[in-house]
Amino acid sequence: MKPTQFERTVLLLQGGGALGSYQAGVYQALAEAGLHPDWVAGISIGAINSALIAGNPPEKRVDRLREFWETVSKSPLGVPYFKSVELKNEFIHQLVNQARAMNILLFGAPNFFGPRLPPAAVWPGGSADKASYYDTTPLKATLERLVDFDRINAGSMRFSVGAVNVRTGNFAYFDSTTDRIRPEHIVASGSLPPGFPATEIDGEFYWDGGLVSNTPLQWVLDSRPRQDTLAFQVDLWSARGALPHDLTEVEVRHKEIVYSSRTRAATNQYRNTQKLRIAVATSCSGFQRSCGAARMQSCWNGKRTRKSATSST
Repeated sequence: MKPTQFERTVLLLQGGGALGSYQAGVYQALAEAGLHPDWVAGISIGAINSALIAGNPPEKRVDRLREFWETVSKSPLGVPYFKSVELKNEFIHQLVNQARAMNILLFGAPNFFGPRLPPAAVWPGGSADKASYYDTTPLKATLERLVDFDRINAGSMRFSVGAVNVRTGNFAYFDSTTDRIRPEHIVASGSLPPGFPATEIDGEFYWDGGLVSNTPLQWVLDSRPRQDTLAFQVDLWSARGALPHDLTEVEVRHKEIVYSSRTRAATNQYRNTQKLRIAVATSCSGFQRSCGAARMQSCWNGKRTRKSATSST
């Protein structure tokens, strides 16, 4: 089912690392409500989720999203996670989370990224695609397994991902309407330095699009021709938050402010632009009606004048 009052439905997925798992839940809720987007656009982890959605038929999308997140969430050391074990003590819960984070820091995430050996800080790779702490080759293999790129390039659903050109510093979008999408485009959108290396595409190197803008809203709203759009933008970072009391909370709050502020600024800008556009359109419409009424009155007066002159004669 598709809302008939809108010409298109768009799903906007921003960057946020592990928080991107929430985007999978949002898509599931939309699918269950019968809202299937005509266009998905993503940045960083949002680009990966977008590829999993656009690169699969509707009946398989939720399963593919779940498979990806369950795959990359496994312990790199093979330590099982028991959902039935509930940690009620907040301090113990925090220690367990820190231990899991340390495992990922040291050993990477299965089928996503792994530590570069020997470490880049000790043995520099000597090239742009090796200047990082981790190797993202496993992610490319995972995307090739879970995403049908022929389906994306067939154009049944428009697909866009954003990245930053390392040489120029300019933002770039790769869009299924103009580019033939490959795994490299998705990896490039999530190549956040210095953890992940720059990704080469057609002789140029790209970093994570979140370095410039964490939401693809501008790309969608600036597209031509303009269409009446129902857009779902999934915000992963909260603008408001509690005062941090330790280094972990400081790091989280720092990211929340940096990323949410960019999204909020872009959203507010386009909200104001849209209000101005509506106001101008309303004024012009009123002016045209006034001019039309004036012309009709002028024509009527002219007819009456000519009729009176004829009668007098």
